[in-house]
Amino acid sequence: MIKKSNVYTATGDGGQTSLASGQRVAKDDVRLEAYGTVDELNSFIGLLDNLHNVPGETKAVLRIVQNKLFNIGGYLATEGADSCFGLDEEDVSRLEHFIDLLDSELPPLRRFVLPGGSRISSMSHVCRSVCRRCERRVISLEHSGVKIDPNVVKYLNRLSDFFFVLARFNNIHNQIEEIFWDKDCK
Repeated sequence: MIKKSNVYTATGDGGQTSLASGQRVAKDDVRLEAYGTVDELNSFIGLLDNLHNVPGETKAVLRIVQNKLFNIGGYLATEGADSCFGLDEEDVSRLEHFIDLLDSELPPLRRFVLPGGSRISSMSHVCRSVCRRCERRVISLEHSGVKIDPNVVKYLNRLSDFFFVLARFNNIHNQIEEIFWDKDCK
């Protein structure tokens, strides 16, 4: 019989953890911050996916995205990796295709949209904002001297756009009025 491994190892109790290479780094290391934020985004996508009434087509896209984010997280956790395994230009193009499909059914945007409306739209906006933070953390990692596969930044950039369009699409598709920014609100 194979012994079940412990979830806890106590190796991080001193504020350090290991990269995929085994190198020990501080838990607030810029690399950890980058792939930790990817993991956070992936968790929020899981929450979005489990909301009531998420269409099957959207669930399929979200599952692809979650797998791509896992690839990105693994890449970011691997010091010295030249490119992100399981992510290429085609993945960026596929995401653009999903955006275009949803956006083709939306009215033109002439004002800033505030997050809200339905639960699906609100959670899509949470995913969008966490995705933007994810992108900033990856750029910070790059600015620290780590070479980053350009497809990672492109994918995250398009992914935040996807969540914005998904939020709008869901509200409009369900006849929920969009909430627009009112700079003179009192």
